[in-house]
Amino acid sequence: MSDSMLADPSVPVADRHSEVADLTATLIRTRQQRAPRRLFSPGPSAAQVQSYFEAAAAAPDHGQILPWRFVVVPVQARAALGEVFAQTLLERDPSASEKELAEARDKAHRAPFVALAIVREGADDHPEIPLAERLVSLGCALQNMLLSAHADGFGSGLVSGQSMQTTALRRLFALRDHESAVCFIAIGTVGRSKPIRPRPAPDSFVSFLSIEDDHAR
Repeated sequence: MSDSMLADPSVPVADRHSEVADLTATLIRTRQQRAPRRLFSPGPSAAQVQSYFEAAAAAPDHGQILPWRFVVVPVQARAALGEVFAQTLLERDPSASEKELAEARDKAHRAPFVALAIVREGADDHPEIPLAERLVSLGCALQNMLLSAHADGFGSGLVSGQSMQTTALRRLFALRDHESAVCFIAIGTVGRSKPIRPRPAPDSFVSFLSIEDDHAR
């Protein structure tokens, strides 16, 4: 639905809200996690990427402290990221073969769009807002981006791994004190569709607070 339709006074408010609700529900229910190896060119345009970051900016942010940021990894920087992945593998397995190292490097080149999500911890910066709230804010920002990319017809996914905590990655992305790399977000064209995975029923993760008689007295 376009912004003009949302603002069109000739369209009943109830109809506008109903269509928005239906579209939102469809996006949420049909979005799937995609591994970067399943994402191909073309990727999103510069204008689309800008809109995804604008969607991220709509995430809840207690105190408006902006406790997270993103670093886009352009094509010309992928080789450097690949070397971080290879170094991480060598640190974990010094006997890794050249083939395994090549596969580790290749991970940096798979999706057309890649960005690192970074959270700022609160030791010296608004300590009244705990890390949990900051991570929730970042998670909402990421979900906004994932859903926006899905609305544009792209596949997307979040990727992490053992390299996230390495000195090499911190140095490459110039992470500051009290910053941590959380995950990469990858966006691109889906090469092959797959069935939507089963989703847990709300009964499996929702309960209601019960006040026992002894507590109510």
